[in-house]
Amino acid sequence: RGIVFDKDSVQSHLQQLFALATTEPSKTEETRLRKTKTVCTVGPKTSSPGPLHELVQNGMNIMRLNFSHGRHDDALKIIHTLRDITDLVAIAVDTKGPEIRTGVVEGDQDVEVVVGTEVTVTSNESYREKCTSTMIFADYPDMANTVSPGSMIFIDDGLLRLEVTKCLDDSVICVARNSAMLGSRKGVNLPGAIVNLPAVSAKDAGDLKFAAAQDVDMIFASFVRKPEHVHEIRDVLVQAGNPHIKIISKIENLEGVQNFTSILEASDGIMVARGDLGIEIPFEKVFVAQKYMIKCCNLRGKPVICATQMLDSMIKNPRPTRAEVSDVANAVLDGADCVMLSGETTKGAWPNESLQTMTTIASEAEASMDAASRQSWALSAMPTDSGNTEAIAAAAVKLAFDQGADVIISVTETGDTVSYAAKYRPVAPIIAATQSKRVARFSNLLRGVYPIMIEKGFQHVDQVIEDAIFEAKRLGLTKSGGKAVVLHDNNIHDWEESPTIMRIIMVE
Repeated sequence: RGIVFDKDSVQSHLQQLFALATTEPSKTEETRLRKTKTVCTVGPKTSSPGPLHELVQNGMNIMRLNFSHGRHDDALKIIHTLRDITDLVAIAVDTKGPEIRTGVVEGDQDVEVVVGTEVTVTSNESYREKCTSTMIFADYPDMANTVSPGSMIFIDDGLLRLEVTKCLDDSVICVARNSAMLGSRKGVNLPGAIVNLPAVSAKDAGDLKFAAAQDVDMIFASFVRKPEHVHEIRDVLVQAGNPHIKIISKIENLEGVQNFTSILEASDGIMVARGDLGIEIPFEKVFVAQKYMIKCCNLRGKPVICATQMLDSMIKNPRPTRAEVSDVANAVLDGADCVMLSGETTKGAWPNESLQTMTTIASEAEASMDAASRQSWALSAMPTDSGNTEAIAAAAVKLAFDQGADVIISVTETGDTVSYAAKYRPVAPIIAATQSKRVARFSNLLRGVYPIMIEKGFQHVDQVIEDAIFEAKRLGLTKSGGKAVVLHDNNIHDWEESPTIMRIIMVE
């Protein structure tokens, strides 16, 4: 027998769940604190002190530096500018990765490739700076061994589509399947192909060493195809003297999707990089991959970022399309820890409006979620072999819900307890009280976690908790008469040996 639903109760539930009643005010930042974090790519429009300060004021949690473009000295200036503004916004370096690009068009002027034209794609160095509409250099010597007749080559995010007809020693002969303008140094994608490229190029190695020297918080590793690539990146960071930098693997090709589970285990987090992914796999499958990867990250308790073209039209326009609003909201509903802006905040005409729009959408999406059900699902999926720290963090999440606590406070030196608590998606927000700026900034990757610095140090646990409650009250997370679930070590001066204590405190 089928289940019979009461129409009125279902409609009432939906109206409450998704806040569709037009008489209700939007649940924006003014009425609730946003849990989903924002990543902003900084570029020409936002790298100077004034614009960068505005991004911080408008809710940027992580600043992304794209090393596919720009120089180290420019990046260094931006890093110092941000650190002069705040110590609590995380910095991410996005590597160029093992990508394929075309050469320079003769005269560096765009040329038109006409549909039906025979086009040669070559790795012959003599054409690196002499590309034409019929002869295109690509910096991938193994092209002829990677593709075969019938394969497609996409250039410039698929704006130009070439079909391979013949493979030669150092080139492939193609037919243009559409007309398009070709510019210099455009990205090349080989959908479905397994490319033979090193995980860490000479440029990437230099960029990783620079990132280590500047003590950035995380690496956004491009085009990760297998777990060994993550290990190679980590080895470079270790050799450069900074093993603490987190590695967020960007999944943006078929091989990365196929090896996703093992890549996730090797990584500190994941970025669903939908731009190249939508070219490397059929575009109609991108949303499935997005939901799958986000859910896997949630189950594993590792942060996940949803990125690319989220508010792309706001590069030129002051308002997003309705489809873009739904895209951001659905990423939040899927369970993403962070959502990201790229061109919107590097070159766009409306960088702050883009960020404000994103945070507003995220807050409204969070208000429409059944947070209790999501928390219950996360707790039900807890592994049976969990360690003590994870078990106590999960118990704190359940206790906070059962007791109606306003907030969970974790006094942490390593951030482990905070990460485990965030994994179980508590209804209550989490305060991460720490002495470590590194831990505080990493917390910016975690949904529903708000870091505070204990500047005076962990001299006495009760004073630390009192300071954390004061900050929670200032943020509007609790008030007098409320409850807080607190996690801390019994001996706050000996984190490794001391057991974790959990207790409930009445807020005065």
